[in-house]
Amino acid sequence: MKQTTFDALNRLYAKLEELTRELYNLADDALEIGDFEDASLLQSRAAILYEQMENLDAVISELEG
Repeated sequence: MKQTTFDALNRLYAKLEELTRELYNLADDALEIGDFEDASLLQSRAAILYEQMENLDAVISELEG
C-alpha cells in the first residue's frame, strides 16, 4: 500500500475520533437538560462512528504489521 493511502487512513481515523467525541459530548449536554430523545439520537450516531473507528483501527494495524 502506498504511504499516501496509509496517511489518509490515519487522518480519517483522527477525524472520526474528533466527531465521535463531539457527538458524545453533545449527548451528555442533552442529558443534562433532560432532552432524552436528542441524547439517544446523538449517542446512537456516536456509537456507529465509534464502531467504524474500531474497524478502521484494525485495518491500519494490519497494514502496519
